[in-house]
Amino acid sequence: MCAMARPRKPLLSTDRIVLAARDLVDAEGLAAVSTRRLAAELGVSGPSLYNHFRTKDEILEAVADSVSAQVDLSMFEDGRDWRTALHDWAVSYRAALRDHPNIVPVLARGPGRRPAALRLADAVYGAMVDAGWPPAQATSIGALMRYFVMGSALGSFAGGFVGDAGAYDPADYPHLGQAHLLAEQQEKIDERAFETGLTALLDGLALQYEQVGRPASG
Repeated sequence: MCAMARPRKPLLSTDRIVLAARDLVDAEGLAAVSTRRLAAELGVSGPSLYNHFRTKDEILEAVADSVSAQVDLSMFEDGRDWRTALHDWAVSYRAALRDHPNIVPVLARGPGRRPAALRLADAVYGAMVDAGWPPAQATSIGALMRYFVMGSALGSFAGGFVGDAGAYDPADYPHLGQAHLLAEQQEKIDERAFETGLTALLDGLALQYEQVGRPASG
């Protein structure tokens, strides 16, 4: 009797678990993730997941880090000035969070021990110090940018209005006569709001830089 050949590839891998968990978080939210549900999605037994992750929280941490890894950091290495680099990084960061908004609460806890998140923090801080920002200010800039980008990804201002004109009686809301139209242009409005806020933020930092910054050493 011939023994069954072993599969050429393992049935399970860390990357495969993370991808399945990320798809589940994207589709149904954090509450949908459980080791039992993931095992079913992957077609394996529940205990086999523990060969790769000890807990559900570890899986979610890995999902969060996989999203951080999608953020472009090349702008801090190719000679762009600090303001342009921060702008371009913020746009890339927001794009990653916009594609995976349900994982933002996990990301908001901070980088912890997640490698991609730590590389992100290191790149921003290092670029600001190299540009001449004092270390304390560089730390504050990294935190500020994180607050701004994550906040923009947590919800939609335009999407928060209903499409029923009757919901905004002029007697009660004299300035919201067109509010029922906002949701139809949600993406455009939210994008414009993000760029407006980002420009204002960077303008403010540029003024501070004139006072506290120093030219980077050559």
